[in-house]
Amino acid sequence: MTRSVLAEERVSASFRPDGLPAYLAGNVGSALRFCAQPDILSLAMAGRAHELIESGDGVRIALHDLGGPSDAATPALLFSHATGLHGRVWEPMASLLSDRYRCVSLDLRGHGLSELPPGAGVAWSRMADDVLAVLGSDHLPVGPLHGIGHSMGGAALVLAAAARPDAFRSLWLYEPVIVPPADRPLFDGDNPMSEAASRRRDEFDSLDQAYENYRSKPPLDQLHPDALRAYVDGGFAPTPDGSVTLRCRPSTEAEVFRRAATSGAWATVDSLGLPVAIVVGRPEPMSPAAFAPAIAAALPRGTLMERPRLGHFGPLEDPEAMAADVADWVEGCSSRAG
Repeated sequence: MTRSVLAEERVSASFRPDGLPAYLAGNVGSALRFCAQPDILSLAMAGRAHELIESGDGVRIALHDLGGPSDAATPALLFSHATGLHGRVWEPMASLLSDRYRCVSLDLRGHGLSELPPGAGVAWSRMADDVLAVLGSDHLPVGPLHGIGHSMGGAALVLAAAARPDAFRSLWLYEPVIVPPADRPLFDGDNPMSEAASRRRDEFDSLDQAYENYRSKPPLDQLHPDALRAYVDGGFAPTPDGSVTLRCRPSTEAEVFRRAATSGAWATVDSLGLPVAIVVGRPEPMSPAAFAPAIAAALPRGTLMERPRLGHFGPLEDPEAMAADVADWVEGCSSRAG
């Protein structure tokens, strides 16, 4: 069961049409919907509808339409985000693909506009349940479907593809967190990522203050400005006092990181019969880049693609190059299927 809602949450930002990020330039009418007051809607939410799709544990998952043709012959791309992010971070990359593909993204539970009721689990198998709920809904595009995942979102797609072998034509995964047995002690329970997440600042005076804070220091200073803007605009909710607060709570993000080693994704990779691209950036501390070659080797139809100039945030660091990679991959898979 789903229901369509229009994201019309007013924030006290002061964006102007002449300050639009590049991926929204030329489409001001759909990017901005002015209110009676001087405030205008958050760019990532303005003029956009999203569907809420029921998943397990009483969770409802937000599915975002990022544009593109809707005919049955057009391939569709389902984007799945990393821990702590949300589906709107794919907007800059999707804007470069929506001329030839139908693009949709989801907010996994506890992230973005998706819900996390008390008692709902955040095990990565539950993230896969969220993907499966989307796959089982009537709101996906009708064309051949390809999964595009980043980090935890890539692992969720792998788990979903193992449960539904007929769902995807292919997967393109940037540094998916699929932990081989030998590496599990590094990621099991509390780890540097979960500890950093638990200390994350969760409130700012405005979206602009959050943006300036993030772009001035690691790790989010690595993001392309448009991707960082999309993250901030979609990642915060307004509060009654006019400030903004993170939608993905630091405690939720930390708990998701603690579950990385027990996702169960590694046990499924050798059963996947579809083409899977494992895209890897440069080695970094506590980065899943270290075990990308092992994942690709374990996949029956795995392909390792190395992009050493990018870090773990690759799709958000260089949306243009990553969009070109995705297009090449999907076209190659489509031609082989044809």
